Amino acid sequence: MRLAYVSLPGRGANDRFLAGIADLLRADGLRLAGTVQSNVLRPDRARCDMDIVVLPDGPVLRISEDRGDLARGCRLDAGALEQAVLGVARALPSADLLIVNKFGKQEAEGRGLAPLIAEALTCGLPVLIGVNGLNLPAFEGFAGGLARALPGDERAVIGWCRDAVPATA
Repeated sequence: MRLAYVSLPGRGANDRFLAGIADLLRADGLRLAGTVQSNVLRPDRARCDMDIVVLPDGPVLRISEDRGDLARGCRLDAGALEQAVLGVARALPSADLLIVNKFGKQEAEGRGLAPLIAEALTCGLPVLIGVNGLNLPAFEGFAGGLARALPGDERAVIGWCRDAVPATA
């Protein structure tokens, strides 16, 4: 099983890092499936809007709900996430690598992209995931001790991805 993750400190750090990794891997000719996230700052809100790109080439989906500046709790639009899951499922059969921007609450509960992560691993497809500290225990349980932690170093992550993708890709 070829499963690795990055867990970088700072709001949005995993998102920015994995989006850059995806760009580099696409430039190298790898066929990607999955999601990368961008966070759109809004001057009238304390929290950003969250958009994900379904790899390899879209669509871009807004996965956050605007519930007002004083709202607390989860802002995830589960319906938009499920649209992304369908797009990833369509791209998965022709991919060399699955990138998942975040192993979040949905995945920790077995929903979201968790079934596709499991499917990719079962099919021998390497998987790279972003995991924040809050969800790290749930991810470690999901991975069963088989995931490799990667440093927040572009060369190390690109190297892992290249080594993990079969030579025929």
